Amino acid sequence: MPLSDVAIRNAKPREKSYKMGDSLGLFLLVQPSGGKLWRFKYRVLRREKKLALGIYPDISLSEARRRRDEARQMIAHGRDPAREKQLEKHRAFMEAANTFAAIADEYCRKRRRDGARAWAPATAKRSEYLLSQLSISIGRLPVTDIGPADVLAAIRKIEAKGNHESARRTLQLASGVFRYAVATVRLDSDPTRDLRGALIVPKVTHYGAVIDPKEVGELLLAIDDYEGHVVTKLALQIAPHVFVRPGELRHAEWGEIDLEAAVWTIPAEKTKMRKPHHVPLSLQVIELFRSLQMFSGNSGYAFPSIRSRKRPMSDNTLNAALRRLGYASDEMTGHGFRAMASTLLNESGLWSPDAIERALAHGDTDRVRAAYHRGTHWKERVKMAQWWSNHLDELRAKGKKPR
Repeated sequence: MPLSDVAIRNAKPREKSYKMGDSLGLFLLVQPSGGKLWRFKYRVLRREKKLALGIYPDISLSEARRRRDEARQMIAHGRDPAREKQLEKHRAFMEAANTFAAIADEYCRKRRRDGARAWAPATAKRSEYLLSQLSISIGRLPVTDIGPADVLAAIRKIEAKGNHESARRTLQLASGVFRYAVATVRLDSDPTRDLRGALIVPKVTHYGAVIDPKEVGELLLAIDDYEGHVVTKLALQIAPHVFVRPGELRHAEWGEIDLEAAVWTIPAEKTKMRKPHHVPLSLQVIELFRSLQMFSGNSGYAFPSIRSRKRPMSDNTLNAALRRLGYASDEMTGHGFRAMASTLLNESGLWSPDAIERALAHGDTDRVRAAYHRGTHWKERVKMAQWWSNHLDELRAKGKKPR
């Protein structure tokens, strides 16, 4: 006879477990502890199997029968309900592990060691920060549950603060995380692919740079009169001569600088293009570096932090020093020394554009051209480095007293 709710409620525990049959393989297992467990008995490939359907009274009689009927439908279609239950648990576990935050962390770790495409330390730090802001909203969600509206709503919180460039960059990073999830077979498609054009286009701003020869002379004189920390002053004095990226200057280590050979070799992992960059050193730069050794030693960072020699100078130190000298951010920045050199070297007409581009360590989109130029122009660059330092001295001599 089929079971009834009254019969189930009145069932008392015994010394041993016993079964109360319902119909079509469904039965209730009454345990000595008093617990009542729903079970479904069936056969697959002539093997008898049992499927747990839940605990009474959490699972009522009618619900137990519904679950039994679902299992019978699976069997009718050649599927094993116990196996399907295991797969469902596995899928749920994988979804819980494959949250946006977890995959974003995995993606960032991959990009940090991604060969020639690896992020620079500064890029990695910035990218991880932006993704952490996005994770506040969607970090705990499985990537399979995240739709375009979820991503857009999260990014618009960043955009609403007026951080339009950060919002644009965060959307790019989110797309990278989702495409990585697709590539690692954890997601079918990137939900951000149709969000192009949804954000406010940020206004393009250029680094402040002094490029007028007369004003360059005034800037150099102002730097010579800088009254802040001596290592900061030397960094400001060296920067216009070598015109490397500010991050490359800050992270310079004495082991990379050969004053006898007059060359500074910036390793690939510290450059934007992920290729070693060799900087020829003029006589003036060698003298400045020798002065620097008196304050920062002969090992470790050439421009250490004031607080700890184990860390490089802060990324805002040079810009803050320029502000102290009276230069606003739209007038001159640490990055502006590159624009200064590029402009005046090209205007001189004395040096080939390719040599100037190599000195600036700009990437070449043509791989064949890049391979050809990698070892060329060195002799011209050595001559150009000395000419450039001499030219800066001439501009300084013609400059007026600093502001």
